[in-house]
Amino acid sequence: MSVPRSADAGQAVALQETGQLRVAVLGKGAIGGPVTAALRSGKLPGAALAAVVDSHGAHDVAGEPITFEQLTERTDLVVEAAGQQVLAATGPRIIAAGLDLLVLSLGALADDDLHAALSGGPGRLYLSTGAIGGLDLVRAVADAGTLEKVVIETTKRPRTLVQDWMDDEQRAAILDATARIEVLRGTPQRIATAFPKSANVAMAVATAAGDAARVEAVVHADPECTVTTHEITVRSSTGSYWFQIRNLPSPHNPATSSLVPFAVLRALQDLAGRRETLI
Repeated sequence: MSVPRSADAGQAVALQETGQLRVAVLGKGAIGGPVTAALRSGKLPGAALAAVVDSHGAHDVAGEPITFEQLTERTDLVVEAAGQQVLAATGPRIIAAGLDLLVLSLGALADDDLHAALSGGPGRLYLSTGAIGGLDLVRAVADAGTLEKVVIETTKRPRTLVQDWMDDEQRAAILDATARIEVLRGTPQRIATAFPKSANVAMAVATAAGDAARVEAVVHADPECTVTTHEITVRSSTGSYWFQIRNLPSPHNPATSSLVPFAVLRALQDLAGRRETLI
Protein backbone atom coordinates (compact mmCIF):
# COMPACT_ATOMS: atom_id res chain seq x y z
CA MET A 1 0.00 0.00 0.00
CA SER A 2 1.45 3.40 -0.92
CA VAL A 3 1.60 6.25 1.54
CA PRO A 4 -1.30 8.69 0.99
CA ARG A 5 -0.16 12.11 -0.18
CA SER A 6 -1.06 13.93 3.01
CA ALA A 7 0.80 17.00 4.23
CA ASP A 8 3.68 14.97 5.63
CA ALA A 9 3.63 11.98 3.26
CA GLY A 10 6.44 13.52 1.25
CA GLN A 11 8.47 13.87 4.43
CA ALA A 12 7.82 10.23 5.33
CA VAL A 13 9.17 9.15 1.93
CA ALA A 14 12.12 11.51 2.29
CA LEU A 15 13.00 10.06 5.67
CA GLN A 16 13.04 6.59 4.20
CA GLU A 17 15.23 7.65 1.26
CA THR A 18 17.76 9.45 3.45
CA GLY A 19 18.18 6.44 5.70
CA GLN A 20 17.01 8.18 8.87
CA LEU A 21 15.44 6.20 11.67
CA ARG A 22 11.73 7.04 11.53
CA VAL A 23 10.35 7.16 15.07
CA ALA A 24 6.78 7.18 16.35
CA VAL A 25 6.19 8.08 19.99
CA LEU A 26 3.43 6.34 21.94
CA GLY A 27 2.46 8.65 24.80
CA LYS A 28 2.58 12.42 25.33
CA GLY A 29 3.38 12.66 29.05
CA ALA A 30 6.51 13.44 31.06
CA ILE A 31 8.56 11.06 28.89
CA GLY A 32 6.81 11.04 25.53
CA GLY A 33 6.49 14.83 25.42
CA PRO A 34 10.21 15.67 25.67
CA VAL A 35 11.16 12.79 23.35
CA THR A 36 8.68 14.01 20.74
CA ALA A 37 9.95 17.59 21.05
CA ALA A 38 13.57 16.53 20.61
CA LEU A 39 12.77 14.44 17.54
CA ARG A 40 10.63 17.18 16.04
CA SER A 41 13.39 19.76 16.53
CA GLY A 42 15.93 17.70 14.61
CA LYS A 43 18.34 17.50 17.55
CA LEU A 44 18.93 13.77 17.06
CA PRO A 45 21.19 13.14 14.05
CA GLY A 46 19.95 10.17 12.06
CA ALA A 47 16.49 10.09 13.64
CA ALA A 48 13.29 12.00 12.96
CA LEU A 49 9.72 12.10 14.20
CA ALA A 50 7.33 10.11 12.02
CA ALA A 51 4.15 10.09 14.13
CA VAL A 52 2.67 10.57 17.59
CA VAL A 53 0.20 8.11 19.12
CA ASP A 54 -2.01 8.99 22.08
CA SER A 55 -5.42 8.07 23.47
CA HIS A 56 -7.04 9.74 20.48
CA GLY A 57 -5.15 7.64 17.92
CA ALA A 58 -2.15 8.13 15.62
CA HIS A 59 -1.26 11.47 14.04
CA ASP A 60 1.40 12.51 11.56
CA VAL A 61 3.90 15.28 12.27
CA ALA A 62 1.38 17.86 11.04
CA GLY A 63 -1.23 16.59 13.52
CA GLU A 64 -3.41 14.92 10.90
CA PRO A 65 -5.00 11.54 11.83
CA ILE A 66 -3.49 8.46 10.22
CA THR A 67 -4.48 4.81 10.27
CA PHE A 68 -2.44 2.04 11.83
CA GLU A 69 -1.54 0.83 8.34
CA GLN A 70 -0.24 4.30 7.44
CA LEU A 71 1.69 4.37 10.70
CA THR A 72 3.47 1.14 9.84
CA GLU A 73 4.45 2.44 6.39
CA ARG A 74 6.16 5.59 7.66
CA THR A 75 7.69 4.24 10.87
CA ASP A 76 10.69 2.06 11.69
CA LEU A 77 10.52 2.13 15.49
CA VAL A 78 7.90 2.98 18.12
CA VAL A 79 8.86 4.37 21.52
CA GLU A 80 6.39 3.17 24.16
CA ALA A 81 6.01 5.76 26.92
CA ALA A 82 2.37 5.25 27.81
CA GLY A 83 2.29 2.70 30.64
CA GLN A 84 1.76 -1.00 31.15
CA GLN A 85 -1.89 -1.16 30.10
CA VAL A 86 -1.25 0.62 26.80
CA LEU A 87 1.77 -1.57 26.13
CA ALA A 88 -0.29 -4.71 26.72
CA ALA A 89 -3.03 -3.45 24.41
CA THR A 90 -0.88 -2.20 21.53
CA GLY A 91 2.60 -3.69 21.84
CA PRO A 92 1.90 -7.12 20.30
CA ARG A 93 0.20 -5.52 17.30
CA ILE A 94 3.17 -3.20 16.75
CA ILE A 95 5.64 -6.08 16.89
CA ALA A 96 3.46 -8.29 14.68
CA ALA A 97 3.37 -5.53 12.05
CA GLY A 98 7.16 -5.72 11.80
CA LEU A 99 7.91 -2.46 13.62
CA ASP A 100 10.64 -2.32 16.23
CA LEU A 101 9.50 -1.34 19.72
CA LEU A 102 11.45 0.44 22.45
CA VAL A 103 9.69 -0.35 25.73
CA LEU A 104 9.84 1.71 28.92
CA SER A 105 7.07 -0.05 30.85
CA LEU A 106 9.16 -3.11 31.66
CA GLY A 107 6.90 -4.01 34.57
CA ALA A 108 4.42 -5.37 32.04
CA LEU A 109 6.92 -8.14 31.24
CA ALA A 110 5.88 -9.85 34.48
CA ASP A 111 3.05 -11.19 32.32
CA ASP A 112 4.69 -14.18 30.60
CA ASP A 113 2.13 -14.29 27.80
CA LEU A 114 2.65 -10.63 26.96
CA HIS A 115 6.42 -11.03 27.13
CA ALA A 116 6.22 -13.94 24.70
CA ALA A 117 4.05 -11.94 22.31
CA LEU A 118 6.43 -8.98 22.37
CA SER A 119 9.42 -11.26 21.79
CA GLY A 120 7.78 -13.18 18.95
CA GLY A 121 8.74 -10.82 16.10
CA PRO A 122 9.03 -10.02 13.34
CA GLY A 123 9.64 -6.60 14.89
CA ARG A 124 12.53 -6.33 17.31
CA LEU A 125 11.98 -5.64 21.01
CA TYR A 126 14.27 -3.15 22.75
CA LEU A 127 14.03 -2.69 26.52
CA SER A 128 14.99 0.74 27.81
CA THR A 129 17.29 0.99 30.82
CA GLY A 130 15.36 4.11 31.79
CA ALA A 131 17.15 5.81 34.64
CA ILE A 132 18.66 2.63 36.12
CA GLY A 133 22.43 2.22 36.07
CA GLY A 134 24.58 -0.88 36.37
CA LEU A 135 22.47 -3.07 34.09
CA ASP A 136 25.29 -3.42 31.56
CA LEU A 137 27.48 -4.98 34.26
CA VAL A 138 24.69 -7.30 35.40
CA ARG A 139 24.29 -8.47 31.81
CA ALA A 140 28.02 -9.03 31.40
CA VAL A 141 28.21 -11.11 34.57
CA ALA A 142 25.15 -13.08 33.53
CA ASP A 143 26.55 -13.73 30.04
CA ALA A 144 29.83 -14.85 31.61
CA GLY A 145 27.92 -17.48 33.58
CA THR A 146 29.34 -16.25 36.88
CA LEU A 147 26.23 -14.61 38.33
CA GLU A 148 25.20 -15.99 41.71
CA LYS A 149 22.61 -13.52 42.96
CA VAL A 150 21.25 -10.02 42.45
CA VAL A 151 19.25 -8.11 45.04
CA ILE A 152 17.33 -4.99 44.04
CA GLU A 153 16.10 -2.95 47.01
CA THR A 154 13.76 -0.03 46.49
CA THR A 155 13.06 2.52 49.22
CA LYS A 156 10.16 4.95 48.91
CA ARG A 157 8.05 7.30 50.98
CA PRO A 158 5.46 5.32 52.97
CA ARG A 159 2.35 6.90 51.47
CA THR A 160 3.47 6.04 47.93
CA LEU A 161 3.54 2.32 48.81
CA VAL A 162 0.00 1.91 50.12
CA GLN A 163 -1.91 -0.43 47.78
CA ASP A 164 -5.55 -1.48 47.41
CA TRP A 165 -4.72 -5.11 48.18
CA MET A 166 -3.39 -4.25 51.65
CA ASP A 167 -5.52 -4.73 54.75
CA ASP A 168 -5.90 -2.05 57.42
CA GLU A 169 -3.08 -3.51 59.54
CA GLN A 170 -0.61 -3.47 56.68
CA ARG A 171 -1.51 0.07 55.70
CA ALA A 172 -1.17 1.30 59.28
CA ALA A 173 2.22 -0.37 59.67
CA ILE A 174 3.50 1.47 56.62
CA LEU A 175 1.96 4.86 57.34
CA ASP A 176 2.89 4.82 61.05
CA ALA A 177 6.48 3.67 60.53
CA THR A 178 9.04 5.75 62.40
CA ALA A 179 12.04 4.13 60.70
CA ARG A 180 12.84 2.21 57.51
CA ILE A 181 10.83 -1.01 57.35
CA GLU A 182 10.62 -3.88 54.88
CA VAL A 183 7.23 -3.99 53.16
CA LEU A 184 7.64 -6.95 50.82
CA ARG A 185 10.35 -9.31 49.59
CA GLY A 186 10.02 -11.74 46.71
CA THR A 187 10.60 -12.40 43.04
CA PRO A 188 10.69 -9.50 40.59
CA GLN A 189 7.38 -10.73 39.18
CA ARG A 190 5.76 -10.65 42.60
CA ILE A 191 7.03 -7.15 43.31
CA ALA A 192 5.95 -6.00 39.84
CA THR A 193 2.44 -7.30 40.47
CA ALA A 194 2.16 -5.94 44.01
CA PHE A 195 3.68 -2.52 43.31
CA PRO A 196 3.04 -1.53 39.68
CA LYS A 197 4.75 1.85 40.09
CA SER A 198 7.95 0.10 41.24
CA ALA A 199 7.66 -2.68 38.69
CA ASN A 200 9.86 -1.32 35.93
CA VAL A 201 13.05 -1.35 37.98
CA ALA A 202 12.56 -4.86 39.35
CA MET A 203 11.82 -6.29 35.92
CA ALA A 204 14.70 -4.37 34.32
CA VAL A 205 17.12 -6.01 36.74
CA ALA A 206 15.55 -9.43 36.17
CA THR A 207 15.85 -8.98 32.41
CA ALA A 208 19.51 -7.97 32.69
CA ALA A 209 20.21 -11.01 34.86
CA GLY A 210 18.53 -13.27 32.33
CA ASP A 211 17.26 -15.53 35.11
CA ALA A 212 14.63 -14.19 37.48
CA ALA A 213 15.34 -17.06 39.87
CA ARG A 214 18.68 -15.41 40.69
CA VAL A 215 17.05 -12.06 41.49
CA GLU A 216 15.45 -11.02 44.76
CA ALA A 217 13.45 -7.82 44.96
CA VAL A 218 12.73 -5.93 48.16
CA VAL A 219 10.54 -2.89 48.81
CA HIS A 220 11.12 -0.67 51.85
CA ALA A 221 9.14 2.22 53.31
CA ASP A 222 11.10 4.99 55.02
CA PRO A 223 9.51 8.10 56.58
CA GLU A 224 12.88 9.88 56.21
CA CYS A 225 13.07 9.14 52.49
CA THR A 226 13.27 12.30 50.38
CA VAL A 227 13.79 10.66 47.00
CA THR A 228 13.13 7.14 45.74
CA THR A 229 16.28 5.05 46.07
CA HIS A 230 17.26 1.85 44.29
CA GLU A 231 20.17 -0.26 45.50
CA ILE A 232 21.46 -3.11 43.34
CA THR A 233 23.81 -5.66 44.89
CA VAL A 234 25.47 -8.21 42.63
CA ARG A 235 27.31 -11.31 43.82
CA SER A 236 29.30 -13.37 41.34
CA SER A 237 32.43 -15.50 41.10
CA THR A 238 34.08 -12.71 39.11
CA GLY A 239 33.44 -9.98 41.66
CA SER A 240 30.94 -8.18 43.86
CA TYR A 241 29.24 -4.95 42.88
CA TRP A 242 26.90 -2.41 44.43
CA PHE A 243 25.02 0.46 42.82
CA GLN A 244 22.80 3.13 44.33
CA ILE A 245 20.45 5.17 42.15
CA ARG A 246 18.77 8.29 43.52
CA ASN A 247 17.05 10.02 40.61
CA LEU A 248 15.21 13.28 41.05
CA PRO A 249 11.56 13.11 39.93
CA SER A 250 10.21 14.83 36.87
CA PRO A 251 8.57 18.17 37.67
CA HIS A 252 5.71 17.10 35.37
CA ASN A 253 5.15 13.65 36.91
CA PRO A 254 6.61 12.75 40.33
CA ALA A 255 6.28 9.04 39.49
CA THR A 256 8.83 9.42 36.68
CA SER A 257 12.51 10.25 36.92
CA SER A 258 13.54 13.44 35.15
CA LEU A 259 16.41 11.46 33.57
CA VAL A 260 14.24 8.93 31.70
CA PRO A 261 13.56 11.04 28.56
CA PHE A 262 17.29 11.59 28.14
CA ALA A 263 17.93 7.86 28.49
CA VAL A 264 15.42 7.27 25.70
CA LEU A 265 17.08 9.89 23.49
CA ARG A 266 20.48 8.29 24.12
CA ALA A 267 19.07 4.93 23.03
CA LEU A 268 17.56 6.46 19.90
CA GLN A 269 20.87 8.03 18.97
CA ASP A 270 22.56 4.64 19.31
CA LEU A 271 19.86 2.91 17.26
CA ALA A 272 20.07 5.62 14.62
CA GLY A 273 23.73 4.77 14.07
CA ARG A 274 25.81 7.06 16.24
CA ARG A 275 29.36 6.82 14.92
CA GLU A 276 30.88 6.15 18.32
CA THR A 277 29.05 4.60 21.27
CA LEU A 278 29.51 2.57 24.43
CA ILE A 279 27.89 -0.86 24.25
